[in-house]
Amino acid sequence: MAFSLPSPPLKLPTSYSSSTVNNHTIAASASATSIRNTRKGLSLRRTFVVKASEKDDENPSFNPFGFVTDNPSSRSAIQLPENPAEDGNVGQMLYRIEDKGREYGSYIKSGGFRWFVRETGSSDARLGPRGTVVFLHGAPTQSYSYRVVMSQLAEAGFHCFAPDWIGFGFSDKPQPGYGFDYTEKEYHEQLDKLLDVLEVKSPFSLVVQGFLVGSYGLTWALKNPSRISKLVIMNTPLTASSPVPGLFQQLRIPLLGEFTCQNAIMAERFIEAGSAYVLKVEKADVYRLPYLKSSGPGFALLEATKRANFKGTSGQIADGFASGRWDTPILVAWGISDKYLPQSIAEEFKKGNPSAVTVKLIEGAGHMPQEDWPEKVIDALRYFL
Repeated sequence: MAFSLPSPPLKLPTSYSSSTVNNHTIAASASATSIRNTRKGLSLRRTFVVKASEKDDENPSFNPFGFVTDNPSSRSAIQLPENPAEDGNVGQMLYRIEDKGREYGSYIKSGGFRWFVRETGSSDARLGPRGTVVFLHGAPTQSYSYRVVMSQLAEAGFHCFAPDWIGFGFSDKPQPGYGFDYTEKEYHEQLDKLLDVLEVKSPFSLVVQGFLVGSYGLTWALKNPSRISKLVIMNTPLTASSPVPGLFQQLRIPLLGEFTCQNAIMAERFIEAGSAYVLKVEKADVYRLPYLKSSGPGFALLEATKRANFKGTSGQIADGFASGRWDTPILVAWGISDKYLPQSIAEEFKKGNPSAVTVKLIEGAGHMPQEDWPEKVIDALRYFL
């Protein structure tokens, strides 16, 4: 498998503010390359969804560029842009997508940072029988993935919050050393402060999905069991045997990690590589936007990845939610077409606490069930919550 790197030499940054790695240039180069190399199916303009082959490839040895083209549908789809000149011009792309992806969202000041928080349902609903549901996303995505689920749960009487973690989506991306260093401890502390500002009363229902900061949502729950009434987990590392995707392994490689984190199409390609589907253009635009606007989101992801202990955190989750240590009901709603985490992860997790854990398999969904098939996720949540 071949992958073309931009030809101009890169001078690596020493800090976010003085970065000489221009992610806009990289994004434009990646966009232009994707238009030329249609044989790879790497296009920035997605106009339809292609169903992948049902046959899953065996898990290969680590390929540092595997996250780009591992999705069969992404490789086979030839989706030409309506206007190649527009897709090769970062300014034009930003103009087209600048106002997208902020459904139900507003900025909330907490702990010295601005969080972008989506909210659905009336404030009265939090006092009703349905109560409050907090949705936490994983890396390298954002709370946008929950928009459909949140909207319909609000209609069912729930009050919902979904923040973009610090460093992700539309929330602040502080430079390390200036009040936030992207550690698990700091993420837990800032989440505590945000929940206080949002006046989320305990106990509440928590929904978690994804890698890295998604896992931190589960370790936060382990530290605050009395605050959780019900827990829903979707496609998150749950056992010590959970594999680590190539993207995060690549980000740990010196120099290569600095380059990779400035790839503006990284988030959308990560989503596609974990699913059987190619994102439609209007969705891909939103996941791309934060990485296209500045270098901050990429370097925030890089810092968080470097400080993460993936295997250790997964082992902590497996032990913490085992029988005798956790008795609050857990629903594991699992997209069975996940290219990163096999179904066996969910089954092994249930064996650790069969009385508390219920597994609901979601056919047709991959790593992000809330994006791939939100209707099935909504049905599962309404039944469980």
